[in-house]
Amino acid sequence: MHENREINALFHLLDDPDLEVFDTVASKILLYGKDIIPNLENLWENTIDESIQERIELLIHRVHYQDLQAAVRTWSLTEKQDLLQGAILAARYQFPDLMTNQVMVEIDRIKRNIWLELNNYLTPLEQINVLNSMIYNYFGLKGEEVSYQRKNQFFINQVIESRKGNPITNGIIYQSLCAMLDLPVYAVNIPRQFILAYFDTYIDFNEPIEPEDHRILFFIDPIQGQIYTQQDVDTYLKRVSVPAVPAYFKPQSNKRIIQFLLEELSKCFRDDKESYKQDELMNLSSILEE
Repeated sequence: MHENREINALFHLLDDPDLEVFDTVASKILLYGKDIIPNLENLWENTIDESIQERIELLIHRVHYQDLQAAVRTWSLTEKQDLLQGAILAARYQFPDLMTNQVMVEIDRIKRNIWLELNNYLTPLEQINVLNSMIYNYFGLKGEEVSYQRKNQFFINQVIESRKGNPITNGIIYQSLCAMLDLPVYAVNIPRQFILAYFDTYIDFNEPIEPEDHRILFFIDPIQGQIYTQQDVDTYLKRVSVPAVPAYFKPQSNKRIIQFLLEELSKCFRDDKESYKQDELMNLSSILEE
């Protein structure tokens, strides 16, 4: 953006020790949107004072965050929220310049390889065996239980790059591939787990969903593709002393999955210096409730 007199004046006030003045200046800079970022980056490069550099970094973050809020709101209001696009938006919190095609190229490659192996004569279990072979053996995806010390495993681009995720991000990749291949696999709400289920029919999330209208054929653990039966899940619920209720077997919408991803990601930022990130991520999650 071409610097004008007002931008120069605002930049000169960034070193004002009065926090109220800084907040006023910041609010006016935010009005320029993403176009102001190159100017801020140039100012940062030509600033020696570290405290002013920190203020500039905070401003750049606020501009990106403002843009991300708008993008999340737009995604939330689309007729069909694409799960992978939602995960990419969540990753843009940490990687604001992340481009969709950086993730999609790899996902498309896996999808093509799975599609070549699928045919109409395979049973649901055989179909999932093909997926598991391609995702975990050919692509080499690994999984670990959720750890808030490993925040990189919550960002879909990092998971694709490192081939290592947690149940949520692995599950998003798995469910997205199933959607592309017209397989009725959806996340369900089993307590303390992120697990997928192969249903006997496709789910229309534009209609009210009653668990008794849909039958689950089997469950899939996205950490490594382990298959579980209804009896396995019932045994697990008894072990953790949780009564089995229909809501646990209800398919989760893509919006709810991304909301859960943001909520869990927020728990990675617990120290005082990063507590504002926890608030920002929870705010993004709340946008999906509107």
